[in-house]
Amino acid sequence: MRRYALNRPMALEEAQSTPDGAGGQAIAWATLGTHWTEVRAGSGRELRSEIAPQSQMTFRIFLRAAPQGSPQRPRPGQRFRDGTRVFVIIAVSEADPLGAFLICHAREEVPA
Repeated sequence: MRRYALNRPMALEEAQSTPDGAGGQAIAWATLGTHWTEVRAGSGRELRSEIAPQSQMTFRIFLRAAPQGSPQRPRPGQRFRDGTRVFVIIAVSEADPLGAFLICHAREEVPA
C-alpha cells in the first residue's frame, strides 16, 4: 500500500445558509473538523475573462478515509481551508484498493 505524507492539517468546512434579515440568505462556512492531508498540485489551465486571462490550478488532496455517510467524509461542495488558502472540493474517491485513504480533487479559490 502506498504511504502518504499526511503532514498538513486542513480544516474541512461546509456552507450553511442563514437568513440575512432582508428576506434573503447569507452563506457562512462552518468548520466540521481538521484532517491531516497531503496536497499535490494537479493540472493547470488558462481561462479567458473580460479583463485579463486568469489561471486555474487543480490539486489532489489525500487523507485518511471515513465511512460513507460520516460527517467527517469530505463531499463535493465542501472545502478545505489551510490558513488563508481555500480549496473547493470537486470530487472525492478512494485513493487505494483497500479504501484506507481518500483523494479529493479540488481547485484553489482566490478570495477577491
